[in-house]
Amino acid sequence: MSGQFSRSPRVLLVGDVMRDIVVKPVRDLRKGTDTEAAIEIKPGGAAANQAVWLGALGLNARLVGRVGLQDREELIADFTANKVEAHLVPDPCRQTGTLVSLVHPDGERSFFTDRSANKNLCLADVPENALDNVNLLMLSGYSYFAKEPRKVVRHLMQQAQNADIPVAIDPASAGFLSDVGAKKFLDWTKGADIFFPNEDEAELLSGQRDPEAQIEFFAEYFTLVVLKRGAKGALAGGGGIELILVEAPVVDVLDTTGAGDAFAAGFLARHLRGEPLGASLKGGVVAGASAVQYLGGQPSDLLSI
Repeated sequence: MSGQFSRSPRVLLVGDVMRDIVVKPVRDLRKGTDTEAAIEIKPGGAAANQAVWLGALGLNARLVGRVGLQDREELIADFTANKVEAHLVPDPCRQTGTLVSLVHPDGERSFFTDRSANKNLCLADVPENALDNVNLLMLSGYSYFAKEPRKVVRHLMQQAQNADIPVAIDPASAGFLSDVGAKKFLDWTKGADIFFPNEDEAELLSGQRDPEAQIEFFAEYFTLVVLKRGAKGALAGGGGIELILVEAPVVDVLDTTGAGDAFAAGFLARHLRGEPLGASLKGGVVAGASAVQYLGGQPSDLLSI
């Protein structure tokens, strides 16, 4: 590890580590028979994606998660190669989480999710020194959707706040948010410093359709609200923070899987280095735009980020 890398800000991420099976049909789906498709198996999981993007952008990323026993060593090696310090607990009973991503012709995707070992993440899995020398705690919404992981992230959030460590939260899934209920999720996460909803999540949680009204609503819960708006860019603001809009570059969209994770990492890579809000938003939209140009949710060696 280089000296430059070791001096970079450090982010602790807690959440899902997954295997993504990405399916991109070459024609419209034919129900009840075969449809030719390009299929690839990719590393995934919201927290894992964010950690790898942060590593690619020069930050120290420390990841805590739970995976299948048979996959642990390989996954740790993969994360290490991607500059991520991974603390992965092997689950003796459940396999590593698996997600099937069905990519539509416009690049939008639908997910079939089996979180498996991720649901067993518990307080005993978190190293005692997990928050040492950490500049920000990043929590994935997925960890709030099951009882034991929810205990973990709520405990860590309290510990971070006691230590004056900023907390960022990405709500992660409009579908699962609908299942647990908007009020519960907002109560669980109230007080975080940065909130990263996308358009669907923002509307579901706030009950508002107008982006500025959404930010005004969330300002009662979070210090800074960063709305991820896909091809429309990003909008940020909050209580006493002037609204800033940054447009996204126009790119050819192949797969939007992990674009929000890339955005969050791109934003934090600049924000934690002290850059202005507009520059941090620009970092987010550039990373997000890179992510949609290839299959999968983690950085591609073929693209400049």
